[in-house]
Amino acid sequence: MRRREFLTLIGGTATWPLAARAQQARRVGMLIPFYSQSDREGAASIAAFLDTLHRLGWADGRNVRIEARWGAGDAERTKAAAASSPDVIVVASAPALAELQRLTSRIPIVFMQVGDPVEAGMVASLSRPGGNVTGIQAYEPAMGGKWLGVLKEAAPNLIGAAVLFSSDSRPNIALLRAAEAIAPSLGITVTVINVADGDGIERSVAAFASQPDGGLIVLPNRYNLTNRGSIIVLAARHRLPTIYPYRIFAVEGGLISYGFDPIDSWRGAATYVDRILRGEKPSELPVQAPTKFELVVNLKTARALGLTIPPAFPLRAEEVIE
Repeated sequence: MRRREFLTLIGGTATWPLAARAQQARRVGMLIPFYSQSDREGAASIAAFLDTLHRLGWADGRNVRIEARWGAGDAERTKAAAASSPDVIVVASAPALAELQRLTSRIPIVFMQVGDPVEAGMVASLSRPGGNVTGIQAYEPAMGGKWLGVLKEAAPNLIGAAVLFSSDSRPNIALLRAAEAIAPSLGITVTVINVADGDGIERSVAAFASQPDGGLIVLPNRYNLTNRGSIIVLAARHRLPTIYPYRIFAVEGGLISYGFDPIDSWRGAATYVDRILRGEKPSELPVQAPTKFELVVNLKTARALGLTIPPAFPLRAEEVIE
């Protein structure tokens, strides 16, 4: 759908009579750029969102209609899907949110997996975001240094770390800078691998792995989430200890994950959708930040890598995969 057609649709739905709206099920559009419909993490996210809405009194097909659009990392499909949401839009990614903000300032938008939305100019402040946008913040920049420190604890011999980041993601750049800032104090040299380059990633990782005592930090971005399976295989092939931002990576064979549960963000988004559908304004709903972070360690992967993790390290973990 072209931009002009979408804006026409927005303008038309924005002027529906309130009485007519009240007789219809409310419409909630969901833009999910990071996953395909067959992705189990995506399915779990939608299930958590729908379950929370149900507990709050909304039943899909009765008083609310959920229209989920799966982008699978494709920005063009994300844009095309934007026309389906006259009541509220739920979006999971900074690029998709930025596109929506260019297209509408009227429809309420609830975001997730967006780092530092104030710095990016997406909201005025965390406490009073203003405009038509609010949501659940992702990682603050300091997490870049934290991931490097946790990886060093798991692999004490580490002297080099390659950071898989995306140059088109401002939050990724901030996370990278935080890792680079703490690296000298840990005796680590940071190598930057830009996943936005596409075809050069395997070659860059192979070149990095030719040096001893290296590891990887995988930052949260569209490419790394969409291609998590191939990244896990790449790390295993080159026997690189790797830390990931979400539990699903460790469950699927990654060595370590440290971070918040993104599915909790979907539950939080559902509570904001409920409040907006009941009349509250997104401009007055504060942006929330994750408060609980979990360490997951895959000891099966550690053994396959030939890595001896210090015995005390798994004791700190919320989950150990044997």
